[in-house]
Amino acid sequence: MHYGLIAGNGRFPFLVVEGARKAGVSLSVVAIREETDPKIEQEVERLTWVGIGQLGKMIRFFKNEGVEKAVMAGQVKHVQIFSGAIPDARMLKVLLKLPRRNTDSLIGAIAAELASEGIDLIDSTYFLRDYLPLEGTLTRRKPNPAERADVEYGLEIAREIARLDLGQTIVVKSKACVSIEAMEGTDATIRRAGSLLRGDQKTNAVALAIGPLTVLKLAKPSQDMRFDVPVVGVPTIETMAAAGATCLCISAGKTLMFDREEMIALADKNKIAIVAV
Repeated sequence: MHYGLIAGNGRFPFLVVEGARKAGVSLSVVAIREETDPKIEQEVERLTWVGIGQLGKMIRFFKNEGVEKAVMAGQVKHVQIFSGAIPDARMLKVLLKLPRRNTDSLIGAIAAELASEGIDLIDSTYFLRDYLPLEGTLTRRKPNPAERADVEYGLEIAREIARLDLGQTIVVKSKACVSIEAMEGTDATIRRAGSLLRGDQKTNAVALAIGPLTVLKLAKPSQDMRFDVPVVGVPTIETMAAAGATCLCISAGKTLMFDREEMIALADKNKIAIVAV
């Protein structure tokens, strides 16, 4: 069995390469010119670069490499896909068939196109099972009653927005929704919430008394583990600390934790509780 990797941005693709290597698997990699870190070239033997929208070139490479199963790892910014990409004929055909322009529809259609060529898009955590947390509190400090109440409220919101295929990040304060992720990404969503909180403190003396921010980064109830799997790491905690957030809730078994020990140590240092539900 020969495996391929579609590499987006960040560390996710590098960790997949490392996980595959430990499993004795060599990957044929498609790197996305607008997104993938060029250092990926130093980690793999077989690689080709494509532009966003060059679906035909990607499929031809995988076919020539004999790839039967492929992993998609690393974010490709939504803005890039829908405003910056110049699609080739194959991608244009996919885009014209989309019922709506959201992540699930787009990647689902690409997965179907790959399948039509005998290439099965598999779980993006296939080589990274150890990065998925079990249920429970992961830090020394457990969420306090106010944070638990915000988590419960946030979970209600998450169930509602899941059917709309919006972002994975929700920021809550005192059972009020402060921000919901759209196309800007997790860190920007948290920063926006922190900015709103600081503005609130300037205009409302009660703000300090009604609690800090709670962040929820959650998989959809019917999360397709082949793509768009939630990811958290050290930058998540750094952003939370700067924004004044004190609790992080993630999905057990469906969220990738990068640099887990370092992430938890930093959370403990900043008295941030992390809980997987």
